[in-house]
Amino acid sequence: MHRTTRSIPLFLSVSTLALGLSASAINAQDFELGTIVVTPNRTPTELSKVGSTVEVVEKKEIEEQSLPLVIDYLTLLPGINLSPQGGMGKNTTMIMRGARGQYVKTLYNGIDISDVSAPTPQASFAHLMAGEVDRIEVLKGSQGMLYGSDAIAGVVNISTLGGVQMGVTHSVFGEAGSNKTFRGGYALDAGFERGQFGFSLSGVKTDGFSAAAAGTEDDGYRNVTGTINGRFDASEDLSFFANGLFINGRTEYDDAYPAPLYQLGDSDAYSTYHHYAGRVGADFKLFDGRLSNTVSAQISDISRKEYSSYPGTYDGRRVKLDYLGSLEVSPMLTVNFGADWERNHAETSAGIDKSVSMGGGWVEAVATPVDPLTVTLGLRHDEHSTYGGYTTWRATGSYRFEATGTRLHSSVGTGFRAPSLYELYAPFYGNADLEPETSVSFDVGVEQSFLDGRLTADLTYFMLNIDDFIGYDPVTYQNIQTEGTIRTRGVEASMAYAVTDWFDLAGSYTYTKATRPDGTREVRIPRHDIALSAVVRPAEKWEIAATGKIALDTVDGGELDDYFLLNAKVAYKPTENTELYLRAENILDQDYQVVRGYNTQGFSVFAGFKAKFAP
Repeated sequence: MHRTTRSIPLFLSVSTLALGLSASAINAQDFELGTIVVTPNRTPTELSKVGSTVEVVEKKEIEEQSLPLVIDYLTLLPGINLSPQGGMGKNTTMIMRGARGQYVKTLYNGIDISDVSAPTPQASFAHLMAGEVDRIEVLKGSQGMLYGSDAIAGVVNISTLGGVQMGVTHSVFGEAGSNKTFRGGYALDAGFERGQFGFSLSGVKTDGFSAAAAGTEDDGYRNVTGTINGRFDASEDLSFFANGLFINGRTEYDDAYPAPLYQLGDSDAYSTYHHYAGRVGADFKLFDGRLSNTVSAQISDISRKEYSSYPGTYDGRRVKLDYLGSLEVSPMLTVNFGADWERNHAETSAGIDKSVSMGGGWVEAVATPVDPLTVTLGLRHDEHSTYGGYTTWRATGSYRFEATGTRLHSSVGTGFRAPSLYELYAPFYGNADLEPETSVSFDVGVEQSFLDGRLTADLTYFMLNIDDFIGYDPVTYQNIQTEGTIRTRGVEASMAYAVTDWFDLAGSYTYTKATRPDGTREVRIPRHDIALSAVVRPAEKWEIAATGKIALDTVDGGELDDYFLLNAKVAYKPTENTELYLRAENILDQDYQVVRGYNTQGFSVFAGFKAKFAP
């Protein structure tokens, strides 16, 4: 999990489907390029030419670790913190560069999966399983120009269908271990002369442990997740695609406060989560392939029910239409442009039954005036049905000194977060006069390659300001625009080293200083965050993988204990397509909290298998 620049073949991944690109724009080539990313410009771009900071988690890394959740991999990336309230499936706080989850746009195969019925819409990371995932791209910094509302801190783009080979492949996996945990899944990938198809189904069930640190009864979780992806090439210049997602989850948690009132205790509370989403579209090319176009439509429907001290039902639906174009003006200049429209509706037992709509258009120039230099400049305008319009922009630059293997990269941009349906229309609390929260971000860094590219290091400084923060007035009981600025400042340092052909080492360090509008320190963000990973292949059929996370100087209603979380996995591969493994989490049995009053998992062991076969 690092900012990699190692050379890989350019292939058609579902990231391109997710962001609506034409298949012909990225057909497999006989030559090799550097790592290709899609999220920074919504078109395939070599990572070495991207000015923004981008992290990539590959399928290979997910298979090496075999951890169950997407958050298990995100938390190892520099500048990312995840704080679950008591274990698997529990409410999880996502923080990127000191900004919380409502400031992060999250896409799953191109579908915006934030919950519009929540007080501050954001993705439910607690329910995202890693077994189906092929690739994760994380784009940092304010990205309002490309992605519209919510992308103030950045974008997380998750895809499930990668480079599918010709023919049909079946995959299965299973695992069992501590806390009576069982998980397993099946996937089918098929590649044909004129298209590809993928289907996956997985599930997990665990008795868990007490979510409340002071509790004694277990709080379990179960989840069933399915994905489906397909593409059909009607001709060289016309393709159709479709993908779908469903998640059904049930989470037990604690919400009781027995005496003393500040101490969380056991309860019988639980919640259900149902998410159904789909996206369909077409790619087509014009003017001898110089103009690539994508049109798509998507729907995402999330239904939640709370059975607790504060029971309630919450239903949110997003419908979105999107157009993306990319015109190659010359070998040195590409112009990307697009337009989108969405309608959000929420219906809750708290009395909300409202809709809002928003549409926008954008244009971006990607120029390479000289080969080592790539610059981008873009502008976007959005119109919202309640507050009117807002304009965002972004500029990036990347310059590489070939002689020394040094690359300078920088980006500056703006973003906004439209007020949620809850903030606008909740009984007693809503305020229909709210304006969007706004942001400006900046980062600058230097990347250096050593040892013929086997060692790559990066050092980046970042800053983010968020203004017009939507808060709460205790006198009027209304949501209001508050004075003051959310400020985050920090440094991200990362390193990836292919020591030998059998030993890979990576690590990162992040320093973050984040303050609220009133100047107090933001909670649940370690001042110092260190992540380490290593993979060793000591013999032909053996592989050992380990990850470590160190969190220092964290506050949440007082100081939290520092901790060192160590996970490891030993795998034996009888054949190229089969694997038996044993993995352990929290090997040092650290007793720590990431959210005050909530438990974390102690030392745990799991055994599993994986297999692929073709009929």
